Amino acid sequence: MKVAELIDLNKFKLVEEKMPIPSDDEVRVKVMAAGTCGSDSHKMIAGWKYGFPAVMGHEFSGVVDAIGKNVTTLKVGERVAIAPFIPCFRCKYCQSGMFQMCEDYSMMGQTQPGGFEQYVCVPEQNALSIGNLSFTEGALIEPMAVAMHAVMGIKPQVGDNAAVFGLGAIGDLVIRLLKATGVVNVIGIDIDDKKLDKGLEEGCSHVINSSKESLEEKILEYTDGQGVDITMECAGSKVTEEQSLLITKRRGKVGFVGIAYSDVLLHKEAFENIFRHELTVKGFWNSYSAPFPGKEWLTSIEMVRNKEVRIDDLVTHKYDLNEIQDAFNMIVSRSESYNKVMFYPNGLE
Repeated sequence: MKVAELIDLNKFKLVEEKMPIPSDDEVRVKVMAAGTCGSDSHKMIAGWKYGFPAVMGHEFSGVVDAIGKNVTTLKVGERVAIAPFIPCFRCKYCQSGMFQMCEDYSMMGQTQPGGFEQYVCVPEQNALSIGNLSFTEGALIEPMAVAMHAVMGIKPQVGDNAAVFGLGAIGDLVIRLLKATGVVNVIGIDIDDKKLDKGLEEGCSHVINSSKESLEEKILEYTDGQGVDITMECAGSKVTEEQSLLITKRRGKVGFVGIAYSDVLLHKEAFENIFRHELTVKGFWNSYSAPFPGKEWLTSIEMVRNKEVRIDDLVTHKYDLNEIQDAFNMIVSRSESYNKVMFYPNGLE
């Protein structure tokens, strides 16, 4: 089978390997679609800490190709989305159902082989049936579950208004889910005009290019001088992480979803807003709850299946696996505006 091995920072090598054999509690998945995460480009620049060679890809879907003798919930030929996180199920956090807090987890696409190959074996409980969803949709269930975890956790109310920083895949999905919960006024914030145009298509009532306009002035204009009820930070920028505290109304809520890639130093006003305005500040990590992998995953699949939320339009670039180096060169250099980049290890869908 064909495997795209990461052998150094942003250096991939296509190799041939033997087909993996599932253990008693595993299924083998023929990978049909595998997406890139926003964190992947940072790992190619800042450093890959999981050792070489490695097989990346933690957002993927496919079809069950073989099953272990103890597998009872899946059948050969079934379409599945893969939850890449493998908790230990033993630590106190796992025992409490807080799997994303696991003290000894492993992760497909990082510490274990991921979806940038033609076949991979996964634990039975990590493969979720997606029915007749497309494989592209199946590979997007992982980022949708991340967005779902954050939106469920921030607990929006019907009639709220909200701001979303960063209109990449996660930010896009947060917008769509906020709208689905009854948030009436969603303001999209980015510095990429193409992404802002997409935000308007998705249902943003307003968009702001914060590199060209006064962010705080525009927020006050769009919220009758109050600020937003909810701010969701999905950009992972030290600038927007501070700005989130400046545009949220008194007693509002701030959700941090984006990964911080450098120190975040707060100016006095931003820090004082936390206590003077009695802000609720919450962080959201990953996408899991009990029973594993959680309602975030099952709800995401159901919403896409019922056509309540569209997700396949997030994909802007499609590649065969043998084009992986060209794709990552584009991602790392940002030579093109992109949202979700998708690979098809066994041929285009």
